[in-house]
Parts: sequence; C-alpha cells; structure tokens
Amino acid sequence: MPIDKPQKKTAVPGGLWINCVKCNQLIFNKALEENLKICPKCGYYFRPSPQERIALLVDEGTFKESFTEIAPEDPLDFNDSKPYQDRLKETQKKTGQKDAIVTGSGEINGCPTVFAILNFEFMGGSMGSVVGEKFTLAVEQALKMRQPFISLSSSGGARMQESVLSLMQMAKTSAALARLHAEGIPYISVLCDPTTGGVTASFAMLGDVNIAEPKSLIAFAGPRVIEQTIRQQLPQGFQQAEFALSHGMVDLVVERKELKASLSRILAFFNPSA
Repeated sequence: MPIDKPQKKTAVPGGLWINCVKCNQLIFNKALEENLKICPKCGYYFRPSPQERIALLVDEGTFKESFTEIAPEDPLDFNDSKPYQDRLKETQKKTGQKDAIVTGSGEINGCPTVFAILNFEFMGGSMGSVVGEKFTLAVEQALKMRQPFISLSSSGGARMQESVLSLMQMAKTSAALARLHAEGIPYISVLCDPTTGGVTASFAMLGDVNIAEPKSLIAFAGPRVIEQTIRQQLPQGFQQAEFALSHGMVDLVVERKELKASLSRILAFFNPSA
C-alpha cells in the first residue's frame, strides 16, 4: 500500500494573537485593536502606545508633536544590573521613542489642546529629566497659546537611574502647573493603569479635573509595600480607580470609548464661548 506523505504545515505569521494577561484567553490582535485595546472577553484594559492614544482622542490630522529633539543623558554614569546608557538604547530601539513622553498639540472635536502622554513601555513610563523637561515645556506652550492642557499618565514613578535629578522633576512640573492655574487655563489629568510613585505625587493629581480609566492602579507606594509597612490588610479594591473615586481622589472614572466625548464636554464647560 502506498504510504501517505505527511502534509506540509502552513506557516502562521507571528504577532496575530495575544494572550490576555487577566483571563489568559487568546485574542486576535485585530479584534483587540478594534475594541480599543480592551479584552473583548473579560474587559481588561491593555496599555495603548502614545500614538494609539493620540488616534483615539485627537481629531485626525491635527496632532503636531513637539520638542522631539530632547534626548536623555547619563550624568551620574549609573549602573544597576546594566549600564543606564545601554538600558536607554535598548528601550529606544524597542519603542521607537527617545524617552517615556510624547508631547504635542492637536484638537479634540475642534478645540485646540496641548498634550503630554506617558508611555509605560519605556522603562515603566518613569519620570526622569527628559519627561520633566518636555512636560514643563508643553505646559509653557499651553500658557503661551492660552490653550487647555491634558496629560495622560501611565507610570511607575520617578526614574531611579537619575536619582535626585528625577525627584527634582516633581517640583519643576508642579511649579509649571501652578503658573497655568494662576492664568486660569484648564488642566485635565487622565490617570491610566498604573499611575504611581512620583508621578502620582506630582502632576498626575493636580488636574482641575482628574479622570481615571476603569480598574486603574492609582497609588504612591504599591499595596504590597503598604501592607508590609503597616502590617494590616488593606480594604478590597484599595488603590483602584473606583476606590479613589469613592474617596474623592479623582473626579470621574471614564471608559476608554467615552473618553474623547467626556474630555470634549469638560473643555466646553471651561470655555463655553468656544
């Protein structure tokens, strides 16, 4: 009898599927993108890139990136498990960005607005000198143009590889926002998962309106650190966006698909004549 030849396997291109980190279900990447990076099975919020957030919120063709020439340095010649310079180069190659922030201007339903967007994929969205500088310059641009300012945070906090230089950015960004507030120009802060550490302790919580995405972790220190410090069990849902809302730390929890419409309404409230 003739022996059946084994059939050739069809090659499946990589990158078509992704596992949900919460429910572990396999999701077709295209379906995930069409659902705004939200798991269609359990509702888990994946973290979009800054470019994806821009596409979601900003009117098509209106976004102009700013301060693209600013790049990080290594003034402390810092080494942890690897040199800081090597870590920067690897992350820059992986993300296509010079650092963890994208700034620029664009329109939300026709309203001119200045933006600062953190990228968690770049060293955990950590705030070093470049993040502080670009954020401050974006605030100053909003002051000069007298346009509203919106930040979207997703960060583990201050960047340890820049030590005290990163901590100084907390005062720098907060002082810039104080000038914005004094001029009566609105600042809306959107807290995405996670917003923690020095970013929470500085600009992320200083909005005239603070908005959070559902289930986002919003904290200074993580829950494990707090439990180990105070030796007590924390309440259910502690440090999630909904807990922060119920305790007055944020003003709104808004689903991603509703975020542009919500921002547009808030901007219209601050500038009803626009």
